[in-house]
Amino acid sequence: MGTRPRISILVSDLSSRGAGRWGGAVRPFLLGQALQSMGYPVEIVGFSAENDAGRATHAEAAPVSGMSLVGGADRVLPAIAIPVHTIFLKTPTPGPGDVGRLFRHLSGDILYAYKPKPSSFGLALLHRQFSRSRHRCPVLLDIDDWELSWHGGDVYRYRPQPRQLARDLLKSDGALRNPDHPLYLQWIERLVASADLVTTHNDFLQRRFGGVMIPNGKDIELFNPDRYDAAASRTAYGLSDYRVLMFPGAPRPYKGVEDILAAMDRLNQPDLKLVLVGGSPYDDYDRTLVDRWPQHIIHLGKQPYADMPKVIAAAHVVVVPQRQTPAAQAQFPLKLTDGMAMAKPILATRVGDIPAILNDCGYLVDADQPAQLAAQITAIFANYDQALELGKRARDRTLTHYSMAAMGAGLHQAIQQTIVAKVHRQSNILGHTNPP
Repeated sequence: MGTRPRISILVSDLSSRGAGRWGGAVRPFLLGQALQSMGYPVEIVGFSAENDAGRATHAEAAPVSGMSLVGGADRVLPAIAIPVHTIFLKTPTPGPGDVGRLFRHLSGDILYAYKPKPSSFGLALLHRQFSRSRHRCPVLLDIDDWELSWHGGDVYRYRPQPRQLARDLLKSDGALRNPDHPLYLQWIERLVASADLVTTHNDFLQRRFGGVMIPNGKDIELFNPDRYDAAASRTAYGLSDYRVLMFPGAPRPYKGVEDILAAMDRLNQPDLKLVLVGGSPYDDYDRTLVDRWPQHIIHLGKQPYADMPKVIAAAHVVVVPQRQTPAAQAQFPLKLTDGMAMAKPILATRVGDIPAILNDCGYLVDADQPAQLAAQITAIFANYDQALELGKRARDRTLTHYSMAAMGAGLHQAIQQTIVAKVHRQSNILGHTNPP
Protein backbone atom coordinates (compact mmCIF):
# COMPACT_ATOMS: atom_id res chain seq x y z
CA MET A 1 0.00 0.00 0.00
CA GLY A 2 2.95 2.35 0.61
CA THR A 3 3.21 5.19 3.09
CA ARG A 4 0.17 7.44 3.16
CA PRO A 5 0.52 11.19 3.72
CA ARG A 6 -0.45 12.42 7.17
CA ILE A 7 -3.65 14.49 7.24
CA SER A 8 -4.54 17.26 9.71
CA ILE A 9 -8.29 17.96 9.84
CA LEU A 10 -8.78 21.59 10.89
CA VAL A 11 -12.07 22.34 12.71
CA SER A 12 -13.20 25.80 13.77
CA ASP A 13 -15.30 24.64 16.74
CA LEU A 14 -14.69 21.44 18.71
CA SER A 15 -17.02 22.44 21.54
CA SER A 16 -20.21 20.65 22.54
CA ARG A 17 -22.12 23.25 20.49
CA GLY A 18 -19.96 22.52 17.45
CA ALA A 19 -18.29 19.41 16.08
CA GLY A 20 -18.04 17.93 19.58
CA ARG A 21 -21.79 17.71 20.10
CA TRP A 22 -22.13 14.15 18.78
CA GLY A 23 -18.58 12.92 19.32
CA GLY A 24 -17.66 10.43 16.63
CA ALA A 25 -20.83 11.04 14.59
CA VAL A 26 -20.08 14.53 13.24
CA ARG A 27 -18.59 14.98 9.78
CA PRO A 28 -14.92 15.71 10.70
CA PHE A 29 -14.78 12.57 12.84
CA LEU A 30 -16.42 10.55 10.05
CA LEU A 31 -13.80 11.89 7.63
CA GLY A 32 -11.09 10.92 10.08
CA GLN A 33 -12.40 7.39 10.55
CA ALA A 34 -12.82 6.91 6.80
CA LEU A 35 -9.28 8.11 6.11
CA GLN A 36 -7.89 5.90 8.85
CA SER A 37 -9.65 2.90 7.33
CA MET A 38 -7.58 3.52 4.17
CA GLY A 39 -4.30 3.76 6.05
CA TYR A 40 -3.92 7.54 6.38
CA PRO A 41 -2.50 8.86 9.68
CA VAL A 42 -5.04 11.45 10.88
CA GLU A 43 -5.27 14.11 13.56
CA ILE A 44 -8.05 16.61 14.34
CA VAL A 45 -7.06 20.12 15.42
CA GLY A 46 -9.39 22.93 16.39
CA PHE A 47 -10.67 25.52 18.85
CA SER A 48 -13.11 25.41 21.75
CA ALA A 49 -14.40 28.49 23.57
CA GLU A 50 -16.19 26.57 26.31
CA ASN A 51 -15.55 27.40 29.94
CA ASP A 52 -14.83 24.78 32.59
CA ALA A 53 -18.52 23.96 33.03
CA GLY A 54 -18.92 23.63 29.29
CA ARG A 55 -16.00 21.27 29.12
CA ALA A 56 -17.50 19.09 31.82
CA THR A 57 -20.77 18.93 29.91
CA HIS A 58 -18.88 18.04 26.75
CA ALA A 59 -17.01 15.26 28.53
CA GLU A 60 -20.21 13.79 29.92
CA ALA A 61 -21.78 13.82 26.46
CA ALA A 62 -18.82 12.10 24.86
CA PRO A 63 -19.44 8.69 23.27
CA VAL A 64 -16.33 7.14 24.73
CA SER A 65 -14.55 7.06 28.06
CA GLY A 66 -11.09 8.43 28.63
CA MET A 67 -11.56 11.80 26.93
CA SER A 68 -9.38 14.42 28.56
CA LEU A 69 -10.72 17.92 28.15
CA VAL A 70 -8.23 19.68 30.38
CA GLY A 71 -7.51 23.07 28.81
CA GLY A 72 -5.25 22.78 25.81
CA ALA A 73 -4.36 19.14 26.42
CA ASP A 74 -4.17 16.66 23.62
CA ARG A 75 -6.57 13.74 23.74
CA VAL A 76 -7.46 10.62 21.86
CA LEU A 77 -10.91 9.21 21.22
CA PRO A 78 -10.19 5.56 22.02
CA ALA A 79 -13.14 4.13 20.09
CA ILE A 80 -11.85 5.64 16.86
CA ALA A 81 -8.20 6.26 17.84
CA ILE A 82 -7.99 9.74 16.33
CA PRO A 83 -5.68 12.19 18.14
CA VAL A 84 -7.57 15.42 18.88
CA HIS A 85 -5.69 18.63 19.70
CA THR A 86 -8.05 21.20 21.22
CA ILE A 87 -6.96 24.83 21.56
CA PHE A 88 -9.09 26.22 24.40
CA LEU A 89 -9.85 29.91 24.05
CA LYS A 90 -10.01 32.50 26.82
CA THR A 91 -12.15 34.73 24.62
CA PRO A 92 -15.09 33.85 22.36
CA THR A 93 -12.94 34.11 19.23
CA PRO A 94 -9.34 33.06 18.56
CA GLY A 95 -6.58 35.65 18.76
CA PRO A 96 -3.13 35.63 17.12
CA GLY A 97 -1.65 33.60 19.97
CA ASP A 98 -4.38 30.97 19.65
CA VAL A 99 -3.81 30.76 15.91
CA GLY A 100 -0.09 30.30 16.53
CA ARG A 101 -0.78 27.45 18.96
CA LEU A 102 -3.08 25.82 16.44
CA PHE A 103 -0.48 26.11 13.68
CA ARG A 104 2.10 24.42 15.89
CA HIS A 105 -0.21 21.41 16.19
CA LEU A 106 -0.68 21.04 12.43
CA SER A 107 1.73 18.22 11.64
CA GLY A 108 0.04 16.90 8.50
CA ASP A 109 1.43 16.66 4.99
CA ILE A 110 -2.09 17.68 3.93
CA LEU A 111 -4.45 20.15 5.64
CA TYR A 112 -8.14 19.27 5.45
CA ALA A 113 -10.33 22.23 6.45
CA TYR A 114 -13.83 21.46 7.70
CA LYS A 115 -16.34 24.09 6.48
CA PRO A 116 -15.63 27.19 4.36
CA LYS A 117 -15.09 29.46 7.36
CA PRO A 118 -12.26 31.93 8.02
CA SER A 119 -11.55 30.07 11.29
CA SER A 120 -10.91 26.80 9.45
CA PHE A 121 -10.46 27.14 5.68
CA GLY A 122 -9.09 30.67 5.99
CA LEU A 123 -6.47 29.52 8.49
CA ALA A 124 -5.56 26.54 6.31
CA LEU A 125 -4.92 28.89 3.37
CA LEU A 126 -2.93 31.20 5.64
CA HIS A 127 -0.83 28.30 6.90
CA ARG A 128 -0.18 27.18 3.34
CA GLN A 129 0.83 30.68 2.32
CA PHE A 130 3.28 31.31 5.16
CA SER A 131 4.51 27.82 5.93
CA ARG A 132 8.27 27.70 6.45
CA SER A 133 8.41 24.34 4.74
CA ARG A 134 9.99 24.37 1.31
CA HIS A 135 7.07 22.26 0.15
CA ARG A 136 3.61 23.58 -0.57
CA CYS A 137 1.16 21.89 1.80
CA PRO A 138 -1.99 20.90 -0.11
CA VAL A 139 -5.27 22.22 1.33
CA LEU A 140 -8.47 20.20 1.10
CA LEU A 141 -11.86 21.69 1.95
CA ASP A 142 -14.93 19.77 3.10
CA ILE A 143 -18.30 21.50 2.81
CA ASP A 144 -21.19 19.85 4.66
CA ASP A 145 -23.47 22.89 4.97
CA TRP A 146 -24.17 26.10 3.13
CA GLU A 147 -23.04 28.41 5.91
CA LEU A 148 -24.66 31.49 4.37
CA SER A 149 -28.06 29.76 4.35
CA TRP A 150 -28.34 30.61 8.06
CA HIS A 151 -28.04 34.32 7.18
CA GLY A 152 -30.32 34.69 4.17
CA GLY A 153 -28.19 32.99 1.55
CA ASP A 154 -27.41 34.88 -1.62
CA VAL A 155 -29.60 37.84 -0.63
CA TYR A 156 -27.47 38.60 2.45
CA ARG A 157 -25.93 42.07 2.43
CA TYR A 158 -23.91 43.85 5.10
CA ARG A 159 -24.73 47.55 4.70
CA PRO A 160 -24.05 49.36 7.97
CA GLN A 161 -24.14 53.06 8.63
CA PRO A 162 -20.67 54.53 9.43
CA ARG A 163 -21.36 54.52 13.18
CA GLN A 164 -22.49 50.91 13.11
CA LEU A 165 -19.44 49.91 11.08
CA ALA A 166 -17.19 51.56 13.65
CA ARG A 167 -18.94 49.77 16.51
CA ASP A 168 -18.79 46.42 14.69
CA LEU A 169 -15.07 46.84 14.05
CA LEU A 170 -13.79 48.56 17.18
CA LYS A 171 -15.86 47.35 20.14
CA SER A 172 -14.49 44.29 21.92
CA ASP A 173 -17.76 42.47 21.23
CA GLY A 174 -18.30 44.05 17.82
CA ALA A 175 -19.94 41.83 15.23
CA LEU A 176 -17.01 42.07 12.83
CA ARG A 177 -14.62 40.83 15.53
CA ASN A 178 -16.17 37.41 14.95
CA PRO A 179 -14.06 35.69 12.26
CA ASP A 180 -17.12 33.79 11.06
CA HIS A 181 -19.37 36.82 10.59
CA PRO A 182 -21.61 36.29 7.54
CA LEU A 183 -19.76 39.04 5.67
CA TYR A 184 -16.56 37.01 5.99
CA LEU A 185 -18.40 33.81 5.10
CA GLN A 186 -19.55 35.57 1.94
CA TRP A 187 -15.99 36.61 1.13
CA ILE A 188 -14.43 33.23 1.78
CA GLU A 189 -16.88 31.48 -0.54
CA ARG A 190 -14.99 33.27 -3.32
CA LEU A 191 -11.82 31.45 -2.23
CA VAL A 192 -13.23 27.92 -2.44
CA ALA A 193 -11.46 27.45 -5.78
CA SER A 194 -8.15 28.00 -3.95
CA ALA A 195 -8.50 24.57 -2.35
CA ASP A 196 -6.57 21.76 -3.99
CA LEU A 197 -9.60 19.50 -3.52
CA VAL A 198 -13.18 20.18 -2.42
CA THR A 199 -15.36 17.43 -0.98
CA THR A 200 -19.02 17.58 -0.07
CA HIS A 201 -21.84 15.17 0.60
CA ASN A 202 -24.83 16.11 -1.52
CA ASP A 203 -25.91 17.34 -4.92
CA PHE A 204 -27.00 20.82 -3.77
CA LEU A 205 -23.55 21.65 -2.39
CA GLN A 206 -21.73 20.02 -5.28
CA ARG A 207 -23.68 22.11 -7.79
CA ARG A 208 -22.89 25.26 -5.81
CA PHE A 209 -19.24 24.64 -4.96
CA GLY A 210 -18.07 21.85 -7.27
CA GLY A 211 -15.75 19.17 -6.00
CA VAL A 212 -16.15 15.47 -5.28
CA MET A 213 -19.19 14.02 -3.55
CA ILE A 214 -18.31 11.91 -0.50
CA PRO A 215 -21.51 10.78 1.29
CA ASN A 216 -21.35 10.28 5.04
CA GLY A 217 -20.32 6.79 6.07
CA LYS A 218 -21.95 4.74 8.80
CA ASP A 219 -20.34 2.34 11.26
CA ILE A 220 -22.28 -0.69 10.04
CA GLU A 221 -21.00 -2.92 12.83
CA LEU A 222 -22.18 -0.56 15.54
CA PHE A 223 -25.42 0.12 13.65
CA ASN A 224 -26.22 -3.56 13.11
CA PRO A 225 -29.85 -4.53 13.80
CA ASP A 226 -28.89 -8.14 14.48
CA ARG A 227 -27.18 -7.00 17.68
CA TYR A 228 -30.32 -5.47 19.20
CA ASP A 229 -33.78 -6.67 20.21
CA ALA A 230 -36.51 -4.16 19.37
CA ALA A 231 -38.91 -5.29 22.10
CA ALA A 232 -36.17 -5.21 24.73
CA SER A 233 -35.16 -1.70 23.65
CA ARG A 234 -38.75 -0.47 23.92
CA THR A 235 -38.96 -1.92 27.40
CA ALA A 236 -35.66 -0.30 28.39
CA TYR A 237 -36.87 3.15 27.32
CA GLY A 238 -40.46 2.82 28.57
CA LEU A 239 -41.95 2.60 25.08
CA SER A 240 -43.55 -0.86 25.11
CA ASP A 241 -47.12 0.45 25.06
CA TYR A 242 -46.66 2.65 22.01
CA ARG A 243 -46.21 2.67 18.26
CA VAL A 244 -43.00 4.64 18.03
CA LEU A 245 -42.23 7.28 15.43
CA MET A 246 -38.66 8.31 16.15
CA PHE A 247 -36.73 11.45 15.29
CA PRO A 248 -33.14 10.62 16.32
CA GLY A 249 -31.62 14.09 16.18
CA ALA A 250 -31.76 17.67 17.41
CA PRO A 251 -35.07 19.30 16.36
CA ARG A 252 -34.83 22.52 14.37
CA PRO A 253 -37.69 24.32 12.59
CA TYR A 254 -36.42 23.41 9.11
CA LYS A 255 -36.34 19.71 10.03
CA GLY A 256 -40.13 19.50 9.90
CA VAL A 257 -40.87 17.96 13.29
CA GLU A 258 -43.88 20.26 13.61
CA ASP A 259 -45.30 18.74 10.42
CA ILE A 260 -45.15 15.26 11.96
CA LEU A 261 -46.86 16.57 15.08
CA ALA A 262 -49.56 18.24 12.99
CA ALA A 263 -50.07 14.90 11.23
CA MET A 264 -50.47 13.23 14.62
CA ASP A 265 -53.08 15.84 15.53
CA ARG A 266 -55.03 14.71 12.49
CA LEU A 267 -54.71 11.03 13.38
CA ASN A 268 -55.51 11.53 17.08
CA GLN A 269 -54.30 8.06 18.10
CA PRO A 270 -53.10 8.01 21.74
CA ASP A 271 -50.82 4.98 21.27
CA LEU A 272 -48.86 6.77 18.53
CA LYS A 273 -45.91 8.69 19.98
CA LEU A 274 -43.12 10.79 18.53
CA VAL A 275 -39.89 10.03 20.37
CA LEU A 276 -37.34 12.85 20.19
CA VAL A 277 -33.75 11.78 20.82
CA GLY A 278 -31.43 14.67 21.49
CA GLY A 279 -31.90 18.37 21.92
CA SER A 280 -30.80 21.61 20.36
CA PRO A 281 -27.41 22.90 21.58
CA TYR A 282 -28.47 26.39 20.52
CA ASP A 283 -31.84 27.10 22.16
CA ASP A 284 -34.87 25.52 23.84
CA TYR A 285 -36.78 24.69 20.65
CA ASP A 286 -37.22 21.06 21.72
CA ARG A 287 -38.80 22.23 24.99
CA THR A 288 -41.16 24.46 23.00
CA LEU A 289 -42.31 21.41 21.04
CA VAL A 290 -42.85 19.36 24.20
CA ASP A 291 -44.85 22.16 25.82
CA ARG A 292 -47.08 22.52 22.76
CA TRP A 293 -47.61 18.81 22.04
CA PRO A 294 -47.18 16.97 25.37
CA GLN A 295 -49.78 14.40 24.33
CA HIS A 296 -47.68 13.27 21.34
CA ILE A 297 -44.04 13.59 22.43
CA ILE A 298 -41.74 11.45 24.52
CA HIS A 299 -38.43 13.26 24.89
CA LEU A 300 -35.51 10.96 25.65
CA GLY A 301 -32.98 13.77 25.55
CA LYS A 302 -29.41 13.49 24.35
CA GLN A 303 -28.00 9.96 24.35
CA PRO A 304 -24.37 8.79 24.11
CA TYR A 305 -23.50 8.04 20.50
CA ALA A 306 -22.59 4.44 21.31
CA ASP A 307 -26.14 3.92 22.64
CA MET A 308 -27.89 5.28 19.55
CA PRO A 309 -28.33 1.89 17.81
CA LYS A 310 -30.08 0.53 20.91
CA VAL A 311 -32.30 3.62 21.01
CA ILE A 312 -33.15 3.40 17.29
CA ALA A 313 -33.92 -0.31 17.69
CA ALA A 314 -36.96 0.79 19.73
CA ALA A 315 -38.48 2.65 16.77
CA HIS A 316 -41.26 1.29 14.59
CA VAL A 317 -40.61 4.06 12.04
CA VAL A 318 -37.79 6.61 11.73
CA VAL A 319 -39.08 9.97 10.48
CA VAL A 320 -37.05 12.52 8.50
CA PRO A 321 -39.63 15.21 7.58
CA GLN A 322 -37.27 17.94 6.29
CA ARG A 323 -38.85 21.14 5.02
CA GLN A 324 -38.10 22.66 1.63
CA THR A 325 -35.54 25.25 2.74
CA PRO A 326 -31.98 25.99 1.57
CA ALA A 327 -30.63 24.84 4.94
CA ALA A 328 -32.36 21.46 4.60
CA GLN A 329 -31.41 21.06 0.93
CA ALA A 330 -27.75 21.56 1.83
CA GLN A 331 -27.71 18.80 4.44
CA PHE A 332 -27.18 15.05 4.49
CA PRO A 333 -29.42 13.95 7.39
CA LEU A 334 -27.36 11.52 9.48
CA LYS A 335 -30.56 10.32 11.14
CA LEU A 336 -31.65 9.01 7.73
CA THR A 337 -28.74 6.58 7.42
CA ASP A 338 -28.99 5.81 11.15
CA GLY A 339 -32.45 4.42 10.49
CA MET A 340 -31.47 2.77 7.21
CA ALA A 341 -28.49 1.00 8.80
CA MET A 342 -30.79 -0.31 11.53
CA ALA A 343 -33.23 -1.69 8.89
CA LYS A 344 -36.04 0.57 10.08
CA PRO A 345 -38.93 1.72 7.90
CA ILE A 346 -38.18 5.31 6.89
CA LEU A 347 -40.76 8.05 6.38
CA ALA A 348 -39.17 11.12 4.81
CA THR A 349 -39.86 14.08 2.56
CA ARG A 350 -38.75 14.79 -1.00
CA VAL A 351 -36.08 17.32 -0.04
CA GLY A 352 -32.52 17.54 -1.30
CA ASP A 353 -30.82 14.18 -1.80
CA ILE A 354 -33.22 12.22 0.42
CA PRO A 355 -35.04 10.51 -2.50
CA ALA A 356 -31.72 9.48 -4.07
CA ILE A 357 -30.34 8.20 -0.76
CA LEU A 358 -33.44 6.11 -0.07
CA ASN A 359 -33.80 4.98 -3.71
CA ASP A 360 -37.24 3.37 -3.21
CA CYS A 361 -36.19 1.78 0.10
CA GLY A 362 -38.55 3.91 2.17
CA TYR A 363 -41.66 6.09 2.09
CA LEU A 364 -41.65 9.61 0.64
CA VAL A 365 -44.13 12.47 0.81
CA ASP A 366 -43.97 16.10 -0.27
CA ALA A 367 -42.40 18.58 2.14
CA ASP A 368 -44.59 20.75 4.39
CA GLN A 369 -47.60 18.44 3.97
CA PRO A 370 -48.94 17.10 7.31
CA ALA A 371 -51.94 15.52 5.56
CA GLN A 372 -49.65 13.40 3.38
CA LEU A 373 -47.60 12.42 6.42
CA ALA A 374 -50.74 11.35 8.26
CA ALA A 375 -51.92 9.25 5.31
CA GLN A 376 -48.53 7.59 4.95
CA ILE A 377 -48.29 6.79 8.67
CA THR A 378 -51.65 5.06 8.41
CA ALA A 379 -50.53 3.12 5.33
CA ILE A 380 -47.27 2.00 6.96
CA PHE A 381 -48.97 0.50 10.00
CA ALA A 382 -51.71 -1.03 7.84
CA ASN A 383 -49.05 -3.18 6.13
CA TYR A 384 -46.17 -3.18 8.58
CA ASP A 385 -44.63 -6.41 7.25
CA GLN A 386 -44.05 -4.68 3.92
CA ALA A 387 -42.53 -1.73 5.77
CA LEU A 388 -40.08 -4.07 7.49
CA GLU A 389 -39.05 -5.50 4.13
CA LEU A 390 -38.32 -1.99 2.87
CA GLY A 391 -36.25 -1.48 6.01
CA LYS A 392 -34.15 -4.53 5.18
CA ARG A 393 -33.57 -3.18 1.68
CA ALA A 394 -32.51 0.14 3.21
CA ARG A 395 -29.96 -1.72 5.35
CA ASP A 396 -28.57 -3.46 2.25
CA ARG A 397 -28.31 -0.10 0.47
CA THR A 398 -26.40 1.34 3.42
CA LEU A 399 -23.91 -1.52 3.32
CA THR A 400 -23.21 -0.85 -0.35
CA HIS A 401 -23.25 2.94 -0.56
CA TYR A 402 -23.10 4.51 2.91
CA SER A 403 -20.68 2.38 4.92
CA MET A 404 -17.45 3.74 6.37
CA ALA A 405 -15.60 1.56 3.85
CA ALA A 406 -17.43 3.22 0.95
CA MET A 407 -16.65 6.67 2.35
CA GLY A 408 -12.98 5.76 2.79
CA ALA A 409 -12.69 4.39 -0.73
CA GLY A 410 -14.19 7.58 -2.17
CA LEU A 411 -11.82 9.79 -0.19
CA HIS A 412 -8.79 7.71 -1.11
CA GLN A 413 -9.63 7.84 -4.81
CA ALA A 414 -10.15 11.62 -4.70
CA ILE A 415 -6.87 12.21 -2.86
CA GLN A 416 -4.95 9.93 -5.20
CA GLN A 417 -6.33 11.54 -8.33
CA THR A 418 -6.11 15.19 -7.32
CA ILE A 419 -3.52 15.50 -4.57
CA VAL A 420 -0.97 12.70 -4.55
CA ALA A 421 -0.66 12.66 -8.34
CA LYS A 422 -0.16 16.45 -8.35
CA VAL A 423 2.39 16.19 -5.56
CA HIS A 424 4.25 13.48 -7.45
CA ARG A 425 4.42 15.69 -10.52
CA GLN A 426 5.74 18.59 -8.42
CA SER A 427 8.92 16.80 -7.32
CA ASN A 428 7.14 14.44 -4.96
CA ILE A 429 6.94 16.59 -1.80
CA LEU A 430 5.69 13.69 0.30
CA GLY A 431 8.87 11.70 -0.11
CA HIS A 432 7.62 8.93 -2.43
CA THR A 433 9.16 7.71 -5.64
CA ASN A 434 5.68 6.75 -6.78
CA PRO A 435 2.30 7.79 -5.49
CA PRO A 436 1.12 5.23 -2.89
